[in-house]
Amino acid sequence: MALSERDEAKLARIVVDIAGIMVAEVCSIYLRRSDESMELIATEGLNLEAVHKTHLARGEGLVGLVAERAEAINLPEAQDHPSFAFRPETGEEIYHSFLGVPILRDGRASGVLTVQNRTQRSYTEEEVEALQITAMVLAELVASGELGSSGSGQRNRSHRMTGVALSEGIALGQVVLHVPRVEVGTLIAEDSDHEAHRLAGAIGHLRETIDEM
Repeated sequence: MALSERDEAKLARIVVDIAGIMVAEVCSIYLRRSDESMELIATEGLNLEAVHKTHLARGEGLVGLVAERAEAINLPEAQDHPSFAFRPETGEEIYHSFLGVPILRDGRASGVLTVQNRTQRSYTEEEVEALQITAMVLAELVASGELGSSGSGQRNRSHRMTGVALSEGIALGQVVLHVPRVEVGTLIAEDSDHEAHRLAGAIGHLRETIDEM
């Protein structure tokens, strides 16, 4: 994920690596579009011609269900589930087991990460957790724009905010949310050992200040 490659190449590497580590025959990434549909943006195992062509409406299919519930779905036989939506262009009819986890940020799914196998199997808790951790990193890359604008519909989301009226009436204007902003320049550490050492030092300093309090 830290490699300086263009979006398509980076996504292709990511899904291949995840499939290999998970011993899965399929790994796919779907991102939410501005119209709330889910677009297949990368895959290892499904037909590559389906990338950017397969779209699922909001809540449609198992991918849509994962996004709506914002929780993992682990099925030994995906095609028996009532929410299963067949897309002939993907060639996924030969795969049975399915594990999908949401790519979550701010409590909302900006996408879905899935793995599939031909055999019927239930993925272990360790496998579910591993995929969820990977999805957390993907969520940061999506939010930062490092994976392009395919899933940037979340940025156009509307917000409802309540203010304090100084006088009665109607006013139109811009809302400025005053919160300290931390700019993260590098999401993936190039030297993980150095970062682990820094983290250990920071935790030690935190404990010392708590003891002093």
